Amino acid sequence: MKMFKIIAAAAFAVSALSVSAQTADEIVAKHIAAMGGAEKLASLNTVKMEGSISAQGMDIPIVMTKTQSKGLRLDLEIMGTSNYQIITDKSGWMFMPIQQMDSPQELPAEQHAAAKSQLDIRGILFNYKDKGVSVEAAGTEKVNGKDAYKLKVVKGNETSFCFIDMATGYILKTTSKREIEGQSMDLESTFSDYKKTAEGFIFPYSITSTQGTITFDKITANIPVDEKIYSTN
Repeated sequence: MKMFKIIAAAAFAVSALSVSAQTADEIVAKHIAAMGGAEKLASLNTVKMEGSISAQGMDIPIVMTKTQSKGLRLDLEIMGTSNYQIITDKSGWMFMPIQQMDSPQELPAEQHAAAKSQLDIRGILFNYKDKGVSVEAAGTEKVNGKDAYKLKVVKGNETSFCFIDMATGYILKTTSKREIEGQSMDLESTFSDYKKTAEGFIFPYSITSTQGTITFDKITANIPVDEKIYSTN
């Protein structure tokens, strides 16, 4: 029995060593390969995501349209009203008639800065060094029962953590802290139900955060997008 425990402990130590030996670049490479490879991701320029967000007991139809590095538009149909949010590299706007807005309002600078990261539809880990981002391995954790690599991701003065499924290479969760209206907030998003689109791109079809759960029914990539939709005019 004692010998069995020694062997088991040794086996565990070898296993732990092999996990810890994974460098940040190796983990990122596994993720990029899981998402279709660098060449495939580099060809992703636009995406349209249709579905709904479940929040506060309501299912709200949404359409999210993105153009790489240029613009994002989120359209929401709420109780018969058409609402939207627009993010570009220079500014952000919101028009929410459901909140008695009668004209678009510009987002505060801190909210726009926080939302700009969503303009990178290829993902922050893709060519991260070219973006001035540093990534380092930060151990391993369990995420919803799955073994995950933990990566520390730093861009400027913003730090976040990304959890990569050891088995699949997909992102399971991201966490970060944000200063919003003078208060520090812990933000967490979990990603699941990864599927391949007809164009061969892989996306999570379910995203859960403190704001609710987004479920996508349809995602199409590299479709023509009139960039006028990123304007309030």
